Amino acid sequence: MLLHRTVGDMLHQTAKSFPDTEAYVYPEKGIRRSYSEFDKETDELAKAFIGLGIEKGEHVAIWSDNKREWLLSQFATGKMGAVLVTVNTNYQEKELHYLLEQSDATTLILGEEFKGTSYIDIIQTLCPELADGEKGALTCTALPHLKRVIVMSEQEYPGIFTWREFEAYAQRITDQQLKEKMKALHPDDVINIQYTSGTTGFPKGVMLSHDNIVNNGQIIGDFMNLTSDDRLCIPVPFFHCFGCVLGNMAAVTHGSTMVIIEQFEPKKVLQAVQNEKCTALHGVPTMFISELNHPDYASFDTSSLRTGIMAGSPCPIEVMKKVIHDMGAGEITICYGQTEASPVITQTKWDDAIEKRVSTVGKPHPHVEVKIIDPVTLEEVPPGTPGELCARGYLIMKGYYKNEEATREAIDPEGWLHTGDIAVLDADGYIEITGRIKDMIIRGGENIYPREVEEFLYQHPSIQDVQVVGVPDAKYGEELMAWVILKDSETLTAEELRNACKGKISHHKIPKYIEFVSSYPMTASGKIQKYILREMSHEKAAVKTK
Repeated sequence: MLLHRTVGDMLHQTAKSFPDTEAYVYPEKGIRRSYSEFDKETDELAKAFIGLGIEKGEHVAIWSDNKREWLLSQFATGKMGAVLVTVNTNYQEKELHYLLEQSDATTLILGEEFKGTSYIDIIQTLCPELADGEKGALTCTALPHLKRVIVMSEQEYPGIFTWREFEAYAQRITDQQLKEKMKALHPDDVINIQYTSGTTGFPKGVMLSHDNIVNNGQIIGDFMNLTSDDRLCIPVPFFHCFGCVLGNMAAVTHGSTMVIIEQFEPKKVLQAVQNEKCTALHGVPTMFISELNHPDYASFDTSSLRTGIMAGSPCPIEVMKKVIHDMGAGEITICYGQTEASPVITQTKWDDAIEKRVSTVGKPHPHVEVKIIDPVTLEEVPPGTPGELCARGYLIMKGYYKNEEATREAIDPEGWLHTGDIAVLDADGYIEITGRIKDMIIRGGENIYPREVEEFLYQHPSIQDVQVVGVPDAKYGEELMAWVILKDSETLTAEELRNACKGKISHHKIPKYIEFVSSYPMTASGKIQKYILREMSHEKAAVKTK
C-alpha cells in the first residue's frame, strides 16, 4: 500500500515509533542524534526558514557535500513546504549561474568549498552586490530572484548569513505556526527539484513531490528488508537521488540509522562500516571497486554488512560477486531508474537468487507499470526482445520546471515515461538493461550528455567543430573522448584545451582523450556518423591504455 504523507509527517511518525533509535551518525565529527532529537532539530530549522520569510513553494538551492546542514535542510524544507533545489557539488560558475537562474531560486545555502573550489568566491563573482548588500535583501543583477545566501559555517562573509544567524530566525515562529504550515502541505506538492542533463545539453529541473520520494524510499527499503536495527552507510552524494532518496528516505521511512560520509574516501567508508557496525552500504560500482582494492582493505572488518545498493552505472558481475563474498553483503541489491522516476523503477530483492542479482536490474517495484516497446513502432515487444523501457505510476515526476516541451517529450499522453534505455525482459520477469538509445555517457555514476560538453567546447576561439563520445574505461565505466576540428591556421594541444576547461565545467565533463581531425565520417545527407566515431574512439582509447 502506498503511503500518502508529506516528508515532515513521515519523519514525525518515524520519530514517534523509534524515538531512541539513532537517526544519524557523522563518524568523522562524532555527531550522533536519535530520531526524537532529529525530529526536534528539523522542527527548529523549519521555523528558521519560515522566520526568514521563505514561503511554501519557494525555491531553496543547496550546494555542498553531505554536511549535517544539508540533511537537516532536506527534512526542514519538507516540513514547511519550500522546494529544495539540489546543486551538483562539481558545478563551477557557469553551471551554478544557469541552475540558479533557471530554477528561480530565492535562497542559496552553500558550503564554503569543495575539493579546492571556493563556493564563496563563485557566488561573490556572480553577485558582487553581496559586498555592500544587507543580509536577506540581496539585489543581484545576474540573479534577480536570489534574495538570501546562507553559509554552512560561522565564518563571516559580507551579505551572507552565518548558520547560527540563520538558526536564530526560528525564535520568531511559534510551534503552533509551524503546525499550521505543515497542515497546509499536501503529499502531491512539489518538494524537490533535481537537475539532470538533457539531450539538448542543458540541465532540466525534475520536479518531485512528497509522494514521489517518500514512497520510492519506502519501497527501496522494503526491497532491502530494512528495519530499525539496520545501520546504513551513505557515502554517495546527497545532491543525487542516490543519496537523498535511496539513502536518506529509505532509512528514515524504516527507522534505520544513517551513517554519513561527507565526501567519499574508501578508507573512511571501510572505517565507518567497521566502527559503526553498518549492516548496509550504498555506492556506485567505482566506489565498491575502490574499497575492495584499497591497500588496507584486509585490515577492516566488514562482517556486519548484510545488504546495500550498487547502482548509478552498469554493475560489473565480478564486482558484485566480490561485494557478496568478500565484503559479506550477501543480500546486496541493484537498482535501475532515473531522476524522472524518483528515481528507482526496478530493483533486485535482498532474497533474489545471486544469479539474478548480478546479471539483471531486478523486477519493477510494486505500484509501478513497466513495458518494453519497439522504439520505432511503439508497440510492446515480447519477452527476450530488446526495446525501450517505459514506466508509469506514482513515481513519475510532475514534469520539468518551466519546460513543458521537454516534459511532453519524456512523458506521453498516457502517462508513460520513455526512459531512452534499451532493456530485455526475461522469462522470469527480470529486466536487463542492454544499452541506451540516447548518447548519454555514464562516468562513475555521473550522467553526461555529449551535447552539453560540445556546446562548451564550441566556445573556444580555435575550435571549428567538436564531437564528444563515450569510450569504455576500467575505473569509471566510461570516459569522454573529444574529436576536434580546428579553424584554419589555428593550433591547439590537448593539454591546452583541458586547461581551458578547468574551473569552467565540472572535472568529470573534461574529456580524457582528445583527438584532432580534419573531418568526420558523414552520411550522404551530411549527417555525422557518430557510431563510426564511437568505433574509432574505442580503438584509439584501447591503444592509449595499453
